[in-house]
Amino acid sequence: MIEIAWPWIFLALPLPLLYRRLLRANTTATSTALRVPALEDFSVIAADAGGAAGSKAALWLALLAWLFFLLAAMRPQWLGQAIEIPVSGRDLMLAVDLSKSMQEVDFILEGQRVDRLTATKRVVGDFIERRVGDRVGLVLFGTQAYLHVPLTFDRPTVQQLLDESLIGLAGPSTAIGDAIGLAVKRLRTNDSEDKVLILITDGANTAGVIEPVRAAELAAQAGLTIHTIGIGADEIIVRRLFGRFRFNPSRDLDEKTLRAIAAETGGRYFRARDVQELEQIYAEIDQLEPVERGGEHFRPTTALYPWPLGIALLFGAVAVVLLTRRRA
Repeated sequence: MIEIAWPWIFLALPLPLLYRRLLRANTTATSTALRVPALEDFSVIAADAGGAAGSKAALWLALLAWLFFLLAAMRPQWLGQAIEIPVSGRDLMLAVDLSKSMQEVDFILEGQRVDRLTATKRVVGDFIERRVGDRVGLVLFGTQAYLHVPLTFDRPTVQQLLDESLIGLAGPSTAIGDAIGLAVKRLRTNDSEDKVLILITDGANTAGVIEPVRAAELAAQAGLTIHTIGIGADEIIVRRLFGRFRFNPSRDLDEKTLRAIAAETGGRYFRARDVQELEQIYAEIDQLEPVERGGEHFRPTTALYPWPLGIALLFGAVAVVLLTRRRA
């Protein structure tokens, strides 16, 4: 449908008529007698009579130009079909461990052994892609915690910046408490009723200024739910010179603290030993019911003013040409 944004502009329609009347009032009346000192002057009178038709045409063209100019000034626009905007109202923050231990190659992805961060990027990237309607943010932590991406609806950007992250970018150690504290700081003032932090780590808190459990208590006070995910295989086999050896690459994983963090905030603790388990965990988190804010719709608009404005300029140009010829 067509909508006029500024219909009150139409009140300016009689302005040319008012201007013409004021102009007539200021001009002196011409004499009613016609003085012709020579017969040659009758040719000039005939020429003026012929130019009167051009002047009249110019007047009508000027009036049409004024009408179309007003129509353009009234901002006509075409309203398209209403498009529903999916908004769930959830603020979802992801905290990803970039400590040195994330380079452990104990995950298999598409038949190849990859490090923990590569597997995390793959699964978390798919998870981000499905979070249509959520505002997603990204915290990267190692020895220190950094807000890499603030909460945004621009999920492709979050996914891209996660893919560009590198092991050791935030330091070799693991500051779980600082990562939670940073997320609490960013989410505390938001008006969303559903604030969720998903924390992915493969170790224990070895750095930072705040203890993880204390940070979880602050998160609970701020209404933040934390789901913790401990990643890493329980056992891998390594070939050495004297045979095969089995060892646990996740021996440093502090599951007790991760469970305590989740329990304190009403979240859950998950254990991911391989890519399949990690995908199942995110599929389960993905089923969390969003908070409905009611239907929000957007109607795309297309400005139509260039068309009447172009017609007005065309009529105006023709009127000027006619008046110029008459004077010439």
